[in-house]
Amino acid sequence: MRIFEDVKSVFDRDPAARNVFEILTCYSGVQAVIIYRLTHLLWGYKLFWLARFISTFARWFTGIEIHPGAVIGRRFFIDHGMGVVIGETAEIGDDCMMYHGVTLGGTSWDKEKRHPTLKDGVVIGAGAKILGPITLGLNVRVGSNSVVVRSVDDNDTVVGIPGRVVVKKASESDTFDSYAASSSGRSNDPTIQAVDSIIERLAEIDKKIANLPVDSKPIKEDS
Repeated sequence: MRIFEDVKSVFDRDPAARNVFEILTCYSGVQAVIIYRLTHLLWGYKLFWLARFISTFARWFTGIEIHPGAVIGRRFFIDHGMGVVIGETAEIGDDCMMYHGVTLGGTSWDKEKRHPTLKDGVVIGAGAKILGPITLGLNVRVGSNSVVVRSVDDNDTVVGIPGRVVVKKASESDTFDSYAASSSGRSNDPTIQAVDSIIERLAEIDKKIANLPVDSKPIKEDS
């Protein structure tokens, strides 16, 4: 059932998808998730070597590495896929999506929870790195090539290195492109806001200087 939902969800997220046969044979992200579903089942039965061996084959075949121990919810879609890495203790909720080059990585060598948790509806842009045992809240959006090392509240949009919130409580009406970078986020970036305010202030000063009266009397030299 979950595999069927994974395939069906592609039609809602990729306008290039034409039919189920094409998705099963040409979409590496879907192939990787299907193989993960099998390896995760084997992992649950403590067939650790077999699960890892099959997941290694999947990495060669798809270019995507998903550890069998990761926990992934329903309707998960990896678009394009190449270079995605999902660590052992990562947890991904329902209806999440990520693009190529994404890493859900750990920051510790200890055998504990060391990879991120993604709640339902999270979208992660191409090349983004989510590091450590942090939590991305419901419907969080992470811009392309961002590096996120702190937890993010529900519905926020994060961009940059290190990642910072540029849109608080994004709504469905907010514009949002296919690589998870909000086109409305520029005006909410605090750094850009500071620079824009300085530029506006300088323009006001220039106008005031231009309107100052000019004294036409020559300056007398001291005798």
